Amino acid sequence: MDGKAAPNGVATIEDRILRITGYYGYYPGYSSQKREEGTQTHTESSSQEAEGQTRCQSCTSTFLKLIWRFLIILSVSSSWVGTTQFVKITFETFDCPFFMTWFSTNWNIMIFPIYYSGHLATAQEKQSPIKKFRECSRIFGEDGLTLKLFLKRTAPFSILWTLTNYLYLLALKKLTATDVSALFCCNKAFVFLLSWIVLKDRFMGARIVAAIMAITGIVMMAYADGFQGDSIIGVAYAVGSASTSALYKVLFKMFLGSANFGEAAHFVSTLGFFNFIFISVTPIILYFTKVEYWYPFSAVPWGYLCGVAGLWLAFNILVNVGVVLTYPILISIGTVLSVPGNAAVDLVKHKMIFSVVRLGATIIICIGFLLMLLPEEWDEITLRFINSLKEKKSEDHADEITESSVHTRSRSRANGTVSIPLA
Repeated sequence: MDGKAAPNGVATIEDRILRITGYYGYYPGYSSQKREEGTQTHTESSSQEAEGQTRCQSCTSTFLKLIWRFLIILSVSSSWVGTTQFVKITFETFDCPFFMTWFSTNWNIMIFPIYYSGHLATAQEKQSPIKKFRECSRIFGEDGLTLKLFLKRTAPFSILWTLTNYLYLLALKKLTATDVSALFCCNKAFVFLLSWIVLKDRFMGARIVAAIMAITGIVMMAYADGFQGDSIIGVAYAVGSASTSALYKVLFKMFLGSANFGEAAHFVSTLGFFNFIFISVTPIILYFTKVEYWYPFSAVPWGYLCGVAGLWLAFNILVNVGVVLTYPILISIGTVLSVPGNAAVDLVKHKMIFSVVRLGATIIICIGFLLMLLPEEWDEITLRFINSLKEKKSEDHADEITESSVHTRSRSRANGTVSIPLA
């Protein structure tokens, strides 16, 4: 029994074993072809499974990112729409816009504690509140927050913050929420113009067109009621709010530069603290001069005031968090989506009827806002994209030619033009 076939067709022991097991790889004198084919098939199936799992994980990750970005946009838009509508409701029983501005700004003090709570919940190396506070104070300078810098840097920004919100509320007393939110979107155009003049930013033709569209929308909005009455005053308030907001952003970039989430939270909380310490005297003066007078004290709608302040606080937090966690352009899109959001609420709840002029002005302003979101190198990016499409089209055309030639050769082989060598 040396592994050869036995006489008279009797199988050897090795043949019986191999026939029973079906395996012919590890015995001398037998071919290893089946073993190699099985190993290759197993490797290919494993690689296909791994590739499938990778694709599935990639698709899941992309889907989750899209959902997260959509939620950020929706949250920013909803918080701004809610703030605007709550202000309109509060004005029905409490006509004190400056007090509402002061009360809501005081809530900004909570932004840094909320940020620090998130730091404790997510950071691996946790820092003490004092150390974290000093680290975020570097936005004011290398020496941190001193009394001189507190008064020098915080005072002008606090005044601009108060003016922006106060003028916005005054505009809501004269115009619909849709008109005010659309006019406020013009602040993007004002930011570009101020940055171009003051900061010497790059000139962009598309943004000049957007600025012209914003100005055209403002004029059309004022013309909707014939340049008279509360309409023109409301438009002036809304444009003033957008202008002070743009000035705030340009001065912030000029004197403080860019800031991360912690530094921005620290700065906004400092504004709230400054508002509570130094601007609290203003609503008191307005109360005793009966410019903004309410009586009795129990008649103050604290629920609505807290709703306005809470939604305003949520909007400020979402803007700062969203810029850090996702793209700033998504925050801008969330802001402009507040215009159709307010329009839907005004149409359903308040039964507003929008004139053709107002509707056209709103659309023009929103288109101008979206043009402002174009990147500075948008023309170069567009040209590269067009060139890549052309190259891809030429490559696809070359592949089609190659495939057609291969198909022609294969047909010629099938017709017998290529000789088959004898075995």
